[in-house]
Amino acid sequence: MMSLDIYLSSLSNEEYDSVSSKLDYNFKSLPLLSWDIYSQNRQVNLLESQQEQDILKVKALASTFNWNNDIDSIFSDSDYEALIVTDVTQNILWVNNGFPKMTGYSKGDALNKTPRFLQGEKTTEKKRDIIRKKLSSNLPFQEVIINHKKDGTPYTCEVKIIPLFTNNIKTHYIALEKQVV
Repeated sequence: MMSLDIYLSSLSNEEYDSVSSKLDYNFKSLPLLSWDIYSQNRQVNLLESQQEQDILKVKALASTFNWNNDIDSIFSDSDYEALIVTDVTQNILWVNNGFPKMTGYSKGDALNKTPRFLQGEKTTEKKRDIIRKKLSSNLPFQEVIINHKKDGTPYTCEVKIIPLFTNNIKTHYIALEKQVV
């Protein structure tokens, strides 16, 4: 219908008068719901596109650092908002665009810090010990921890941490994180 509107608006008055009697304006307008569906689908496509870009960046890092891990398998069944790549001493080397959205910290705020900077008064020492022990096991694991946003607001975060290896030596970690209720 919009194409017809554009066409009609380009006509002179005489041209419009000659065709207007032939127009049938009996049409139903689209309900607002259709725009909601379009918007929702667009959001899903945008999220998928962002995740594809995240995976491409992680694959580029894998190539740079010669990781032996199967990167596709890391993302095959993983739902995440934020991605964090650290070196073996847990210094943050890269975060995705979801990290600032989830935490309120900019990418620059995170670089060269450890993920511990997200912990605060609601983060228990018991949970910190569990994560430290699991990091030393060299195996992937999943935990739920209370972190804190830049404004101090605590949030419950499910984190999946996978050690990354070069020639069977652990060199980095990748953390896939999402906020949970």
